[in-house]
Amino acid sequence: MANETAITPTRQADYPEWYQQVIKAADMAESSPVRGCMVIKPWGYGIWENLQRQLDQRIRDTGHENAYFPLFIPLSFLEKEATHVQGFAKECAVVTHHRLEEKGGKLVPTAPLEEPLIVRPTSETIIGDSFSKWVKSYRDLPLLINQWANVVRWEMRPRLFLRTAEFLWQEGHTVHATEKEAREETMKMLEVYREFAENVLAIPVIAGEKTEGERFPGADNTYCIEAMMQDRKALQAGTSHYLGQNFAKGSDITFTNEQGEIQHAYTTSWGVSTRLIGAMIMTHGDDDGLRVPPKLAPRHVVILPISPKPEQQSAIFAYADSIAASLQSVRYADRTLAVQVDKRDLRGGEKNWQWIKKGIPVRIEVGPRDMESSNVVVYRRDKPHKEKLILKSSEVAEKIAAILEEIQQNYYNEALRTREANIVRNISTFEEFKAFFTPKNQEKPEIHGGFVLAKWCGDSKVEETLKEMKVTIRCMPLEQSGTQGACVITGRPATVDAIFAKAY
Repeated sequence: MANETAITPTRQADYPEWYQQVIKAADMAESSPVRGCMVIKPWGYGIWENLQRQLDQRIRDTGHENAYFPLFIPLSFLEKEATHVQGFAKECAVVTHHRLEEKGGKLVPTAPLEEPLIVRPTSETIIGDSFSKWVKSYRDLPLLINQWANVVRWEMRPRLFLRTAEFLWQEGHTVHATEKEAREETMKMLEVYREFAENVLAIPVIAGEKTEGERFPGADNTYCIEAMMQDRKALQAGTSHYLGQNFAKGSDITFTNEQGEIQHAYTTSWGVSTRLIGAMIMTHGDDDGLRVPPKLAPRHVVILPISPKPEQQSAIFAYADSIAASLQSVRYADRTLAVQVDKRDLRGGEKNWQWIKKGIPVRIEVGPRDMESSNVVVYRRDKPHKEKLILKSSEVAEKIAAILEEIQQNYYNEALRTREANIVRNISTFEEFKAFFTPKNQEKPEIHGGFVLAKWCGDSKVEETLKEMKVTIRCMPLEQSGTQGACVITGRPATVDAIFAKAY
């Protein structure tokens, strides 16, 4: 059948279920026995490792050092910053006992802790305690620290990679002598995230500032990068927070300045998580499965030996190995090419479709005729699965890096076209706004408009109005038009451009 796809249902038929089936078909992750938590399998974790390696280098290149802080946070630490604890209170997992004893054939907790411990939802308070000891003088500043860790936020509606009770991330925390330096740090790291999302994940993003209602608890300003998924919903792909002196006061982070005066420092925090893998799936995946940008792929190339007759197998395997060896000297995106020869005892079609669903960038088939003519058959994941390119085996190593870079760029360009085609800039009244975000087909509520770029008057009450439609102000883009107009919600005079959308 012409319309047959590897993933059922298709994106058009049921996008949320398509997403789950892509993860399953690509063998990336699965739900764990602990509700809301996930097991990340080797293919999914390989993507995370490549993401981590490349982002970590960017973090180091901007002067930051890695450290590690405790998983457990004393309850009293969270209470030091009232807005912070209020923002995370409903998501906290709390440890209250430290011993188990058997009673009546069951294990029961018996030794209460003197003070409950919070399993970290984020680390500002526990890191702040260390910073208060490390920072004494202006000579100790700036202090630029990052950690790779897991965090726990009790999630009521889990979805693999997008929202899980436990997830992996990096969180940067910095201390500065002046507001100016701290604000510069906040924007510098936002730009690191923007460049990383676009150049490595091939996801076009809009950088902007969050509204007060969407701000990180305890921050003075929160900045973000917002991406559009293929169902035209928004996904927050990273955040950078200017914390002012709020956490410094709560944790007593003070220093002696050049004039010999004691003052509170200025701090920032910023982070991205395994949610970026969810963003990658929903930005690039198709109805045949995952499509992994080459810069993130655990394997760049799989070589599939095809031997119709048992007596041909050893020769074809040797031919495949020789091609793999020639590719292993190639470097792409500061990394030696990762190549696998798939010699598993499976039918050729089954192996081929497994790799298509995993989203490997390039598949190379070699059979008896290819070996005789010193050719290989190349298939690219950014092209229809039957479209092939025949190359001489001697030229594959020479051309593979360019092919991979073209695939990487194609994924970005496709995602950018999708986003630009679904940003509406000409909605000027609330009636038009409501019509845009109201599904025409109520049987498929996941079908909705896209992004609306329109004026906002700055009234926080607007956000309460939007909740009924499940729409939020995603950000106020850093690039503002500077023009005057009418707020799309209230009709009042407005100068601020804002992105409105439904979101994950």
